[in-house]
Amino acid sequence: MKFALPRNSLGGKASALAAKRRRQGFTLAEVLAAMLFLAIVIPAAVEAMHLASLAGEVAARKGAAVRVADRILNESLVTTNWSNGTQSGTTSEGAMDFRWTLTSQSWPEDAALQTVTAEVKFSAQGKDYSVKLNTLVTQPGMTTVNLTKP
Repeated sequence: MKFALPRNSLGGKASALAAKRRRQGFTLAEVLAAMLFLAIVIPAAVEAMHLASLAGEVAARKGAAVRVADRILNESLVTTNWSNGTQSGTTSEGAMDFRWTLTSQSWPEDAALQTVTAEVKFSAQGKDYSVKLNTLVTQPGMTTVNLTKP
């Protein structure tokens, strides 16, 4: 149940309330300033989200590429395939394809050692990236290695 007050009982308060209600809106300048602010902030936020997405994708693929390089390097060391010169191929991990190359070179500090390098290349959002893992191994048939300089 509602109770109504007579109009004249509010006196001057009614007109003051009505005037206050009219002043509570936004002016055209305030609305335009807010729209200008949003026009600047929204594209910047979208670009930041795009860069974060690219960085996340590259990081995920780089982690997978490191696992692939580690697996190729370990398999070649166990099977001694690293001494057969340069090898290359393509492997998949999940839905991603990786191109890999395995190379071996003489280590300049000691002729009995070889540097074996596994390089894995991958693409993320149209750009090419690569990861390299290296290790030192003794050449087949060599039994002793002196790692100290004379």
